[in-house]
Amino acid sequence: MNPVVVFYNFLVRAISPLLVFVARRWRNAFYLYLAVLFSGLIALDAAYLQISTRMQHGAFDVMMRYRVLVPEADPDIVIVDIDEASLAALAPEYGRWPWPRQILGEFLERIETQQPRAVVFDILFSDPDVFNPDSDDYFDAAVAAFENAYFPLLRLDPSSDSLSELELARIPGVSPISGQAREGATVAVVVPHFPSILRGGRLGLHNIYPDGDGVARRYLIYRNDHGWRMPSLPARLIRDLGLNEPDTPSILINWRGPPFSYTTVSFADVFNDLLSRERTRPPDEFTDKIVLIGSTAPSLFDIKPTPMSSLHPGVEILATAIDNLLNDDYLRFPEGRILYPLLAAIIVWIIALSIFRNPEGHQLDRVVGTFEVTLLASSYASINLGHTYINLTGPFTIVLAYYAVARLYGVATRKILETSAVRESLGQAGALDAFVLLIRAPSTGRVAPGRIVRHWRGQLARLGTGHVSVDVIDGRQKGLWSLFEHTLAISWVIPAADEVARARALAEIDRIVASVEVPQDGDKQAVDWYAHEGGIVGGPAAAGGWRVLFADALRAWQEKLDRPGEGVS
Repeated sequence: MNPVVVFYNFLVRAISPLLVFVARRWRNAFYLYLAVLFSGLIALDAAYLQISTRMQHGAFDVMMRYRVLVPEADPDIVIVDIDEASLAALAPEYGRWPWPRQILGEFLERIETQQPRAVVFDILFSDPDVFNPDSDDYFDAAVAAFENAYFPLLRLDPSSDSLSELELARIPGVSPISGQAREGATVAVVVPHFPSILRGGRLGLHNIYPDGDGVARRYLIYRNDHGWRMPSLPARLIRDLGLNEPDTPSILINWRGPPFSYTTVSFADVFNDLLSRERTRPPDEFTDKIVLIGSTAPSLFDIKPTPMSSLHPGVEILATAIDNLLNDDYLRFPEGRILYPLLAAIIVWIIALSIFRNPEGHQLDRVVGTFEVTLLASSYASINLGHTYINLTGPFTIVLAYYAVARLYGVATRKILETSAVRESLGQAGALDAFVLLIRAPSTGRVAPGRIVRHWRGQLARLGTGHVSVDVIDGRQKGLWSLFEHTLAISWVIPAADEVARARALAEIDRIVASVEVPQDGDKQAVDWYAHEGGIVGGPAAAGGWRVLFADALRAWQEKLDRPGEGVS
């Protein structure tokens, strides 16, 4: 047996007492109360819980990994990788890590002849090498002679700002924000040890701030600390290249693919070739390139989880951020803190009102399905076709949850909510008036009995007209009943001599008859109908009374076929 069906049946049995109570007390108004509840949950989530935001993160990751149109990594960005092979190759002479800074100084001197567009270090130079001071001096001199090398700052926990003696105004590249800068404010930040780096002023933060689930999806553009603007390393580079910096504090990264999507060369291979008399690598390998020097070696622990990989090297993330700013194709991301919850609430209420008005409306499944497909397709299209990512996962999930609960309630309480004139008459005493409306369309006609049943059950339930039942004779019965294929039977029971209720029943009969005889293509549908009224006695005798009433209706209906146009007998 299907485990889903087994679970559903178990769930319905477990909550059936509650469903009976709710169904008898609220009936179809439950859908409106449920919409009120979901509206409150939407507001609570938007203000405090942020559950839909976490869902948006997961959806973004999936869409990013499986999108169709993936932008290529900029070929002018090259990573010189201090990988495990480089650590092993240079270990016999220099040790594994850290290497003497002279190695990096020599690399700068040799690569300068190729005139790269910029060299960006993804390495902190925070402390002197006390065992190799001459090596540090060599590196400092090489940096001083190189005019387009960029170096990182590391922002520490802001709670330590009060313990720092470094004023923001003294950090190169940090600028006051008009009307906000606090004079004398200090900041906890790790700055390079070398004077030539500080004099050059080509500094920027290389902090990567993950989202609440620990996954890095954004990259910092600047921090506003005590009214001072501290740029990130990519933003500082873009500024010097004469390009526009985004005005937002961070950007949503437009990923180029999994790790190692960028042109990557091993540091040891390049370094040894630069020092060799007989070079085998192209002499213009780094000409006009943005060269990043960093590490993908797992042993150096510069690895972060991203939507593309749980082990994404930090230097690749830095390269992607630079690429995004260089080509101005980072993902703009409307927060939608009001718009998205409002959209979800509007769709929920559209569905709620539709079910309330017509609980039997099967077209609603298609409408909701269209809503859901549209929401997901819009998000997926935006991440493939443009640079503005519209994440509608939150509204999608909320609408789906509402509709699932509403449909569960509808299916589980269908029998409870379904009115029956016969059942009601069995529970009453005294004289009652009863109506039977019989409608039949020939098998070749355009009237679908199942559709009419669903339509009028919904209409009558919405109108709340009292004890009305809607049934269909579909021709599958044997014997005499097979003669009444495609026959719809609608029954009313009202207190005897209640003229108001009788007038209402007659009005409803007129409305139903008019609806099934509306002209189509200039012709009326071929529909036979007959309405019959009679008296019955409530209680145990009601069953016999209904049998007689129905037999009289069938006899009179046959007579009506010879006298078309008559109304109620």
